[in-house]
Amino acid sequence: MKIIILLGPPGAGKGTQAQRLMSERGMVQLSTGDMLRAAIKAGTEVGLKAKAVMDAGELVSDDIVTALIAERLDVPADHPGFIFDGYPRTVPQADSLDRLLAERGFKLDRVIELEVDEEALVDRISGRFSCGSCGEGYHDRYKLPKTAGVCDVCGGTEFKRRPDDNAETVRTRLAEYRAKTAPILPGYEARGMVVRVDGMASMDSVSASIAAILAD
Repeated sequence: MKIIILLGPPGAGKGTQAQRLMSERGMVQLSTGDMLRAAIKAGTEVGLKAKAVMDAGELVSDDIVTALIAERLDVPADHPGFIFDGYPRTVPQADSLDRLLAERGFKLDRVIELEVDEEALVDRISGRFSCGSCGEGYHDRYKLPKTAGVCDVCGGTEFKRRPDDNAETVRTRLAEYRAKTAPILPGYEARGMVVRVDGMASMDSVSASIAAILAD
């Protein structure tokens, strides 16, 4: 079993790499946001507690998040493993994860951070747009339609941009990422667990780097 924490700001490619690990290795991505939504939809005990807290306009406590994680970690030792995305975000959460893993005889293998050039990332994200009909992705600088205003794939003429794909929002999200990850990194670095990968490389290169790390 391999258990990793995948770190990186929005747009660094965490989702793509997690999808590849799930497809190629059978690992399971544990994103607390997705898990909360699923638990609430399923009406589980933890989900009902989370819904009550969220309906009151409050933040979900570490205890509730830890309970969600604990449910998902109750698997056989021959399970392919887990990718933590968005958790832990605080030192107490990191401590809770260590405890949950130890109780099951599991261990965290690596903390993999996808490093990015922030200005390049702002440029990459803020120029994105897509075809409103088929969803084909384009970019103001790097990938314009061959014929202006016409989608290469379906011939559609309506295009759309995500409202948060702008430079100001991207910079805000980068600052939030630094603020949230900064407290947990020193503890993992002291244990020699942090490995950094060039998140600006091609998706295949990043995947190859992660595969090499997991092969250790």
